[in-house]
Amino acid sequence: MAKICPITKKSSLVAGGYSNRTRATQFNPTGKVRKYANMQKKRIFIPELNKFIILTLSAKAIKTIQKNGAYATLKKAGLV
Repeated sequence: MAKICPITKKSSLVAGGYSNRTRATQFNPTGKVRKYANMQKKRIFIPELNKFIILTLSAKAIKTIQKNGAYATLKKAGLV
């Protein structure tokens, strides 16, 4: 699967990992953790073009498509 959403441009990020026990006692870093965006593979029908396309999108991008329509959202992102 793709690691970046073509609509929202979401990708992974590096976060620090501290447990609450570590915060309560002394400084003892637990290392870095990579956190990934919630990516889903979706098959979307575009009625204006009368065809389906398969994209790997973030969950927020799927909500945006439902709200604004597939063609308008994909055109704004430069995918159509």
